[in-house]
Amino acid sequence: MADSNSNLSNRVLEIRRSSIGDAEVHEEPADDVHDGQIRLRVDRFAVTANNVSYAGAGDLLGYWDFFPSSDASTWGRVPAVGYAEIVESRNADLPVGGRYHGWFPMAETVTFTATATRDGFRDDGDHRQSHAPIYRAFSRTDADPFHDDAPDGEDRHALLRVLLLTGFLADEFFADSGGATANGDAPFFGAEQVVVLSASSKTAIGFSQRAAKRDGLAVVGLTSAANADFVRSLGCYDTVVTYDQVDDPDTGIALVDSVVIDMAGNPNVLGAVHQRLGERVRHSMMIGKSHHDAVPTTSAGSMPGASPQFFFAPTELDRLIEGWGGAEYRRRTTEATPEFIDASRAWMTIDERRGPDGPASAWASIHAGEVSPDVGVVASFHP
Repeated sequence: MADSNSNLSNRVLEIRRSSIGDAEVHEEPADDVHDGQIRLRVDRFAVTANNVSYAGAGDLLGYWDFFPSSDASTWGRVPAVGYAEIVESRNADLPVGGRYHGWFPMAETVTFTATATRDGFRDDGDHRQSHAPIYRAFSRTDADPFHDDAPDGEDRHALLRVLLLTGFLADEFFADSGGATANGDAPFFGAEQVVVLSASSKTAIGFSQRAAKRDGLAVVGLTSAANADFVRSLGCYDTVVTYDQVDDPDTGIALVDSVVIDMAGNPNVLGAVHQRLGERVRHSMMIGKSHHDAVPTTSAGSMPGASPQFFFAPTELDRLIEGWGGAEYRRRTTEATPEFIDASRAWMTIDERRGPDGPASAWASIHAGEVSPDVGVVASFHP
């Protein structure tokens, strides 16, 4: 086991909690490594619109609490999916050199109070006890059934694996009507179509590739005019509608019983969809907030149809594992994940932002909406 070195420093990207477009790199002394702890070098992490959503919901959903800032009244640290390697250990079960996939801070290094598990470790820090197990679990790459040894494999898994999982869980929720099919209810709440807002987002693509396999269900992608051709090229949407076409009698959303899944978080777009469909909206699911800068002109209470409901993926994960069993859940996701990752090579290129300015540059580009939907941004403080 390596001895702790209190002279080490650590760079970390911190987000101003009152203005999430403001990100700064702060340097601080690295935490000492005590008994039972490990220090990891964070080699790469994905920066997506989801991370901006985490910042926007940092107080509401506790994302600021994953990796607390030393100045938590002003700054927050956004969790990001990536890969890291143990470089210092005072935990006999977790030796130096182990490489892991999971949720990390956007930092050079991170120190965990860790408990070894069958395929990795669990973050058992006092401040993590209230968080869902999925956020505290780290998979060792040599025991990870999803690990991809291709040159771009880790980049793609950092970008897409968790987003696909969210899409997978949302599709299963709809397919089982939130658990109601056991009582005789029809899948997808009896809807003929699912309307996907922000259809160019990576979570939306993961969901729609799953939903497109459901018999008797039309998948409608709602997107900007600028992204419409890209969305059509994906092949998982039966119809593509642009935001300015929602109410068009010829090219707008079909007036049939529908479920809605909102990745955009733009209440004005969601409101327009509800106004178009009225009481035909059988269920309205809110997941992300890719349109983080939208100024609401309508409220959920004024929308006809089913009231929008926030979708918390860990809750659906628990439901599926209880119903299917852990082994069956792992089997299904182990099949679905490589399929989505492999398909992404036809539509997504990787943009690496490395070095001292890489993470801040990545955050600025994603927050400003400057990154094309066919590009995935991966960042690191390391060269």
